[in-house]
Amino acid sequence: MTEAWTQAVRRQLYQGRLLALGGPDDGTWITEQAAARALGHAAAEIPGVRLESLRIGSAPLQPVSEPAVRPPAGALPPGPLRIEAAFTAPLAQPLPETADQLRSALLNAAAERLGLATVKADLRVTDLHEGPGTGVTSPTAATAMRPTPEVAAARSSPPVTGTVVMRGHAGELAEVATGVPGVARLTAALGSRPVRVEDHDDPPGRHIEVHLAVAPGHHPLQVARAVRAAVADAATRDAPGPVTAAVLVTETSAGRRTLPDTVMSAPQ
Repeated sequence: MTEAWTQAVRRQLYQGRLLALGGPDDGTWITEQAAARALGHAAAEIPGVRLESLRIGSAPLQPVSEPAVRPPAGALPPGPLRIEAAFTAPLAQPLPETADQLRSALLNAAAERLGLATVKADLRVTDLHEGPGTGVTSPTAATAMRPTPEVAAARSSPPVTGTVVMRGHAGELAEVATGVPGVARLTAALGSRPVRVEDHDDPPGRHIEVHLAVAPGHHPLQVARAVRAAVADAATRDAPGPVTAAVLVTETSAGRRTLPDTVMSAPQ
């Protein structure tokens, strides 16, 4: 029991904070590791910039909102976020110009590629180097954004589905979730079941939590909204009361696809 608990804690720490995607009605979160990897790809597009570290968390002194559904354990409440990044810059370009490019790249990627409500990016220059080259990531930052062994194994193994891992309500809903366009696979990167179903009596109802990876070319928030709608609809048929659903994105391809001007409303 102690060893299992220790491994679960290590997985949670490795994945970092659980950040809210979208607004309080979206019921969607993403691991800090997955978000940092996406932002790392955006930073790598700036010639000569080398990320040393990157963290994402709640912006100080900013209001937060109560989520419409129960969040995953330990998740941050919906609200403005702050990016903190350390980087080295090329000598060939004025430092303020490089910093502005990096700040814009990080904020735009967070908002457009992921759907994070970021309000600021605090940058720290750790060194200057010669040679423009292309944007790269330092060994330190690359290690910090490396997928866990569980995630790496999942990439080369069959998707986690209800028919393989789960039975009953969870298994049925797992198949519904994996059938949603944009879902690459269900994941168990945090050491828990990919789909959790909990019925409660006071008040009567059902809550569902789904952990998943987003396929290339799909926007994480759009996919999560579609999954929430699909599993909530499927679970309503035999639920003891109202159904709520939450989604945790543990892996994303960090594609360039952005949200359209008109998006569908988030399910409750």
